[in-house]
Amino acid sequence: MNYEFYLFYLLSSFAVISAIMVICLSNAVHSVLFLITVFCNVTAILILLGAEFLAFLLLIVYVGAIAILFLFVVMMLNVKITSGKLNIWALFVLSILLFFTLVGQFFMSINLNFEYGGDTSHIIYSWTNWFEKNTTFTNTEAIGSVLYTNYSFVFLMGGFLLLIAMIGTIVLTMHQRSDVNKQIVTVQLSRSSSNAIRFVQLRH
Repeated sequence: MNYEFYLFYLLSSFAVISAIMVICLSNAVHSVLFLITVFCNVTAILILLGAEFLAFLLLIVYVGAIAILFLFVVMMLNVKITSGKLNIWALFVLSILLFFTLVGQFFMSINLNFEYGGDTSHIIYSWTNWFEKNTTFTNTEAIGSVLYTNYSFVFLMGGFLLLIAMIGTIVLTMHQRSDVNKQIVTVQLSRSSSNAIRFVQLRH
């Protein structure tokens, strides 16, 4: 084992520890800072593995845009740290259920031994021999070729889900304040001098 393996395990350990700190800390600002640390460690791992395009894409998009935006939003908002006691066991059980659900979905997605009793002769398998393309394709060209041909529908669905998340965030943050005195413009414009001005007789 050379130094690359030790560096890989070191960066992976830092990434896992930082990810755990993101969900364990009660301060939102500290959580965002550890999230940036996770992205930086994953970027270093991708550079170590030779995927420099994905590394710089992760660094520019997530660290340079999204994480910094999260940090500014959290620092500008009045985020209150809850001091009440939380039901730790309920959260632990929910975390375990979500963990096993994600692990099960992962193993189901990589299980290729599907049993199918019908006729599969009409199915045309399209695949690309990336060993032949390795000498001519760069990382950017290979990712673009796979993303916009074989996974174009999944790519569009991912963009649609992000659009729904953005609209939902905007709807959740738009709340009407009831403690603010607002003026109704239509009522003000409908008033005239006969119903707006009163003459009061003063007593001497």
